[in-house]
Amino acid sequence: MSASTQPDPATSFEPYRRSLLGLAYRMLGSMAEAEDVVQDAYLRWHGTDRATVEQPRAFLGRTVTRLCLDELKSARMQREEYIGPWLPEPLLDEAALAPDQASEFADDLSMALLLTLERLSPLERAAFLMHDVFDLDYPEVARTLRRSEEACRQLASRARSQVRRERPRYQPSAEERQRLTLAFAGAIGCGDIEALTRLLAEDAVFYSDGGGKVAAARKPILGALRIARFLTGLVRKPLIAQRQLGGTGPLGLKLAPVNGMPGMVLGMGGRIVQTYALEIREGRIAAVYVTRNPEKLAHLQP
Repeated sequence: MSASTQPDPATSFEPYRRSLLGLAYRMLGSMAEAEDVVQDAYLRWHGTDRATVEQPRAFLGRTVTRLCLDELKSARMQREEYIGPWLPEPLLDEAALAPDQASEFADDLSMALLLTLERLSPLERAAFLMHDVFDLDYPEVARTLRRSEEACRQLASRARSQVRRERPRYQPSAEERQRLTLAFAGAIGCGDIEALTRLLAEDAVFYSDGGGKVAAARKPILGALRIARFLTGLVRKPLIAQRQLGGTGPLGLKLAPVNGMPGMVLGMGGRIVQTYALEIREGRIAAVYVTRNPEKLAHLQP
């Protein structure tokens, strides 16, 4: 096929953009970085003799994975020096990053899964995502990672075992998600410490990511009562809470799924200043993930 008869690079790239963005986001935990990686992959696609590419999906998956591995090398020091708990950038539209192949983990973009991926080595993460989420075969994984097929099978197996071990097994119904989220929002709004304590699992964990940019708990808070006291303490001091949120103007809280989890979005003066993602286990809230770092909320702003 001559260059003049090749499909337009943008047209031929577009069917893969969503799944490539999902791969990059799962690898990096950052929507902004994922978008940069996918744009870089497109530029490489544009400069490639596409007539020689027999499997565009595999070629682009390989390109994005290698770019992500390079990005993780440069980001390692930043992660080690990060102030407070690190959380992935929150998503309000997880369907936009669904892979184009069905798999056990295809629809899971929860904070719990992404934090588990963060604890894997970059190669384990890449092998698992390429094979188990994006349904690429082991020869392609081996080619991408420049390892033997057997080594890649072992990498993916270790990752798969850890993901399954740490993955929440309880799947709440839509009604339960709605009920608990509404009750949680109401208890926070009223500063009702007893109601919050009843909603939270006894061993619940609260994570707050401010990244040193805004005030946030520097360590995870453990236990229902301690979490409830922390949250209601802010509500009882509204001016202090507003200063900690880093803005001015009226506050507004609305329910919205965050990374496919029950969640809420807190707005101030027309901007999103905080997201909540709730992990539910057996009728109680087992974990609360709060993202406050303005850099991690930038992609959500109107």
